[in-house]
Amino acid sequence: MIEVSGITKEFGRFTAVNGLSFSVAKGEVLGFLGPNGAGKTTTMRILTGFIPATRGMAVVAGHDILSEPLQAKRKIGYLPESPPLYPEMTVADYLDFAARIKGVPRERRKARIDESLERCSITDVRDKLAGKLSKGYRQRVGLAQALVHEPEVLILDEPTAGLDPKQINETRALIRSLGGDHTVVLSTHILPEVVMTCDRVVIINNGSVVAQGTTQSLIDEFRENDRLQVTVEGPEPEVLKSFRSLDGVLAAEPVPSTSRDGSVLTYRLSVAPGRDVRRELAARIVRAGFGLLELHQEGTTLEEVYLRVVSSEEPGEAS
Repeated sequence: MIEVSGITKEFGRFTAVNGLSFSVAKGEVLGFLGPNGAGKTTTMRILTGFIPATRGMAVVAGHDILSEPLQAKRKIGYLPESPPLYPEMTVADYLDFAARIKGVPRERRKARIDESLERCSITDVRDKLAGKLSKGYRQRVGLAQALVHEPEVLILDEPTAGLDPKQINETRALIRSLGGDHTVVLSTHILPEVVMTCDRVVIINNGSVVAQGTTQSLIDEFRENDRLQVTVEGPEPEVLKSFRSLDGVLAAEPVPSTSRDGSVLTYRLSVAPGRDVRRELAARIVRAGFGLLELHQEGTTLEEVYLRVVSSEEPGEAS
């Protein structure tokens, strides 16, 4: 549904996007991640035809965004970081205006507006002026205008910015429900949001792709060691000696500031990949007469993968 091949965008001597390539399948929800200045917004503006690429090709819903911009734009719903609202218009009038300029037929217009209002949970403010709305409501009105013409592709730049926790959960559920019927590219700094809503992830830095795949495949690719966290009642030197002598345990250290009464400490154990030492570890703690209070496995998170691939990239001219 989206094919990006070798996209480069230069602003004078500054390269904002450098040879970017990735694809998004029909019905897929793609998380688009990267630090500030990585080129995410520039890439989204290229995909929506807002600005042209210096070099490379982007095809959206079968149309080249450079040579067939009108055909491609009819297939796209775009929510920029700052929703493009007219403060003097009511929400309903604004969505009617958006539906008109996006070519929604007259006989379908009212139904599409009502459905967009309902899906974005803004029916209660349909007659209010956009300029009088909170930031959260303005964000949801912006999402409604992106949906009003039933686009095949949705490109959303920070769609939950400014929302309260309840609105964030509702918006995440909405985005998740849009997958399948729509192809979604979602830019966000909230990594748990990606885990909960996205099928696949593309991470960029300095204008280039540094990692891509499903959340689990990225975790598997960049995981070094498995980790266990265990809370034990017992003398620290003896507990550490017991842990470090266990086959498969690479390292064991107390977690700082976790002492409860002097004899209870939490420890973090680094375990060889593929080894599950939990059963043997628990048995050893009990045999030694220590008190086992808690034992759980710590998995590698998307945040750790993100920080690792971004920090490993040396900043160059594009940074």
